[in-house]
Order: sequence, then C-alpha cells, then structure tokens
Amino acid sequence: MRYITLLLIVLLSITSCKSTKNVTSSTAIKELSARKVAKKHSSANFDKETVDARLKVNYKDNRENVGFSVRMKIKKDEVIWLKGSKMITVFKAKITPTRVQFYSPYKKNFFDGDFSMLKELLGTDINFQQLQNMLLGEALVDVKSERQEVAIHDNSYQLSPKKQSELFDLFFYINPLHFKLNKQSVINPLKNQRLDISYPKYSKKNSTLFPEKINIQAKENNKFTIIDIHTRSVEYNTKLNVDFTIPNGYKEIQL
Repeated sequence: MRYITLLLIVLLSITSCKSTKNVTSSTAIKELSARKVAKKHSSANFDKETVDARLKVNYKDNRENVGFSVRMKIKKDEVIWLKGSKMITVFKAKITPTRVQFYSPYKKNFFDGDFSMLKELLGTDINFQQLQNMLLGEALVDVKSERQEVAIHDNSYQLSPKKQSELFDLFFYINPLHFKLNKQSVINPLKNQRLDISYPKYSKKNSTLFPEKINIQAKENNKFTIIDIHTRSVEYNTKLNVDFTIPNGYKEIQL
C-alpha cells in the first residue's frame, strides 16, 4: 500500500507539471449562469506583471507561407515587444496602447504609426488591449461589462452579448475546467469577415496557465490569414529590456 501511495504522489507531481489540455467530449459540464461564467473567466485572467516567452510561429496568407522563432516580452498593459528570427533577425516590433513600431533588417524597411499595421498582419481591426488579451488566452472584450447569454456548445460555455454590436457578433467559448478560453470568434457577416482564435492547449507553471498553442484564422472575402503559435518556454515577473530603435536608412512601409 505504501508503494502504491508513493506511485500516486509521483504521478500527480508529473501531471501537475504537464500541459493542461482542453476538456474532452466525455467531460460533463455543469450548468452555470452567464454571469457566473463571465465572473469565473475574469477571475482566471493572467495576473503576472511581465511575460518573457520563446515562441515558434507559422504565418500563412494568400501571398506567403513562412515559419520563424519569436522572442516575446510583455509588460502587462504597457508594451508588447517582439523579435522574429530565422537564422538571422527577420523583424523587431514594439507595440504600446497608442503606437506600433516595426522594422525588418532583412527587408530594410520600417513602420512607425497606428494599428493599421496590425490590421494588415492579422487581417482584422485590433487594438493593444485586444492583442494582449488574445496572446494571454482572455476574451477580446470585458465579458462582465454587459449582459451575456450562455449556452453549452462544443464542450464549452459559450458566452455571447445579449445585444450584439451592429458591426460584428462576438462568441466566447470558455473551458469548464479552468475557465480560460477554448476559442473566441468575431464575425462580421455584412463584410464577410471572420476572426477565429483557438487555444488547443495551455501550459501550467507556478499555478499560472499560459497558452501553449494558439491558432488564429482571419478571413475576409477571398483573403485569409493563418497564424499558428507554439510556446516553447515562458517566464514571469522578470526584469525585461524592451529598448527599441529603428535604424537609419530603412524605407518606410506605406499601407
């Protein structure tokens, strides 16, 4: 009996260090009110001050298909710093709530302006807070700020505003185990636009859940963008250097 107990302790210890997958079809989902689901999702929001992560990213659209490694640093609510590499540095970017800066040593070009650069990259309108939420596995908008409807769909709690926006419809699919997102969707039927962001797996470190995989798909008429992100490693609450200077002599990108 003593050896069985020790074996269980070891197995539980190993399991606690592994990834947290989304709930499977065999998991029974307890019925909860929309208000309670929204509250639990907000309570599960990322609560660290900084993120220092190493990612593998694959990017595909109508024109190109490329993969590279990315160093991502986040000072929560202040700055998102990115460096993409493929043998050499492909790009660097610094994003704040009011500004997007980007340059490519490979193409010798740069951008310094508003969030139109992110729209070009992601294929949809997005602001700083929404981008940060998307990377942290949180709803693009505050689900507690307005009344929601709840349904059980695809083994998730599906939240959607009781009164959808005139411009687009929002749907949030929340995991019933840890209340982070399984998926979120933004749909604009009038412009034939759709943005789907899926979170197939989370990693758990020091009791903190962080998206291990993110799949982003944006469609607008015949144009599409697909971005697959895999987190290789992540550290929290470390001192970050987010210095950023656009080199002289680069050509400005005109959108």
